[in-house]
Amino acid sequence: IQTLRTNSPLHLISKQDTSISNSKLHLSKHEKMADSEFVNVTEKGQIPTFEGSDKAKATDFANYFCSYAQLYHQKQMLADHNRMAAYHAAIMGNPDVFKDKVVMDVGTGSGILAVWAAQAGARRVYAVEYTDMAIHARSVMEDNGVADIVTVIQGAVEDIELPREADSLGTEDDLGTENQVVDIIISEWMGYFLLRESMLDSLIRARDKFMKPKTGLMFPSHTTMYFAPVQDEDERKISVQEYNGAMGDWSEFVESTKSVYGVDMGVLGQNYDREQKEYYLLSSRWATLRPDALLADPVIVKQLDMCTCTLEDSLGISAGDPQSEYEF
Repeated sequence: IQTLRTNSPLHLISKQDTSISNSKLHLSKHEKMADSEFVNVTEKGQIPTFEGSDKAKATDFANYFCSYAQLYHQKQMLADHNRMAAYHAAIMGNPDVFKDKVVMDVGTGSGILAVWAAQAGARRVYAVEYTDMAIHARSVMEDNGVADIVTVIQGAVEDIELPREADSLGTEDDLGTENQVVDIIISEWMGYFLLRESMLDSLIRARDKFMKPKTGLMFPSHTTMYFAPVQDEDERKISVQEYNGAMGDWSEFVESTKSVYGVDMGVLGQNYDREQKEYYLLSSRWATLRPDALLADPVIVKQLDMCTCTLEDSLGISAGDPQSEYEF
């Protein structure tokens, strides 16, 4: 069983909280969702972008947001044609849903979902982006002729305010609060194993603050997480080979440093070995697997209705959840 290891607070499975008995998996209660030495949560266990100290926010920005300010990272995501085709079909295939609506794109990145929402007929689109990618997004709106519809707002979605009066944004038949003026929230928030990118909490806060409570829509509307045991012997052999190669390089480094410079670095070998094992042998990674790599049928371990899921849901899977206990 390969454990999932990440630098986010979403350690869905780890050695210390997984027990296996008679092929039955029980997920123990997470007292602390982040137990890595690279902890990236506030004292309350929340993502630092919201209610975090300046130090926590700076750490969060370094660990998460910096990569999203790079165009190469945006290109990687946009080149995922299965994902992009699904969003394109959902938005452009439903012009009757988007016509004359107020739309918010949470984490717009370079802005492609916001462009599609405008092209599908939305009256106003607010494209929210925390990083400096917002600068590029504005250029994309201008160049695609939708800058009169799409407003790019740079900032954390938890902190921003919409121009309600300037854009004549109305609430839903006097229901909800004065901020709940958005008809549709779209977002490409899903990460590896759904929750890896730690963005769901921001999306939930945006929904509760801005979306019309009765008629508001979330795109996507539902999510499902699956577990399945897999075996990939070729991948395992490559990982072991890369680890052995790294340790061989270390041995040569120690020997040459001692003979050439007169300094013995061997005392650091145990720590270097730990780093290489974590990277090559214990880190999760994505891969396209052959059908015969699947050892059993997948089981559903968590389902989310995006209109009703809670901040607690965003933390992952805990003992007592309806589908947290299962058999293969």
